Amino acid sequence: MTHIYSVEHNMKHNSNFVVDVPEGYHWLIVITKTPSEFWVQGETKEYPAHSAIIYRPPQKVYYRASRDQFINDWIRFETDVPYITESPLPFGVPFSVNDPNYCRKLFELLSIEHNYNRDYKEISIDFLLKTLFNKLLESYFHGDISPQYYNLLKIRTMIQNNPGDYWTVSKMAEQLSISAGYLQSIYKKTFGVSCMDDVIANRIRLAKEYLIHSNQSIAEIASQCGYQNVEHFCRQFKHITGNTPKEFQKSQYVETF
Repeated sequence: MTHIYSVEHNMKHNSNFVVDVPEGYHWLIVITKTPSEFWVQGETKEYPAHSAIIYRPPQKVYYRASRDQFINDWIRFETDVPYITESPLPFGVPFSVNDPNYCRKLFELLSIEHNYNRDYKEISIDFLLKTLFNKLLESYFHGDISPQYYNLLKIRTMIQNNPGDYWTVSKMAEQLSISAGYLQSIYKKTFGVSCMDDVIANRIRLAKEYLIHSNQSIAEIASQCGYQNVEHFCRQFKHITGNTPKEFQKSQYVETF
């Protein structure tokens, strides 16, 4: 069972902010959005933005602002659930978060659930905490995260959310202020797929949804998915899926009925 005492997201503090608790009474998770200083193994060290730290009772808790402003998400709670108490994650040692926006949304949802008495409050909080710990596990075992990683993640999220936009390697590289060649190299190294193949995959993913769930023409779907030429869309769709858009649409109709 888990009992939350307090949870906050996107909390902003000034440059003299400090938390100093010689022996913590509860579990505490902190994720920073700004560079911060933590007491780790007997000394204070600065860690970059998007660092997470988990304190278990009765660990010493000490962290503070290291720049003009300190912004963080945090949750303080009691628990006896094994996925937390027996977690392989380190306690009292910061590590980088590989998807800070996802974690921010989880903290926002945890805050909402905590502050409202709803019928399934405890169940919802448990699922959200499990998801948060899953994301922290992914982050911890992700390996080293370069400073450029978060900028690449922003670009990838924009592609996934708006695949129909006009995407080019030059446009993406310009947003990151790097060369097109360097972008292609680090994007594939980071995500295992080239940036334009990622664009195409997300356009085809979106096209499938339109083909199944809308009554738009194939030309209209092609346009919404970022294709100026419907024939090019059809060729690319068949190359990726093995079917033309009409064949795919027909197969889905047959499966449904």
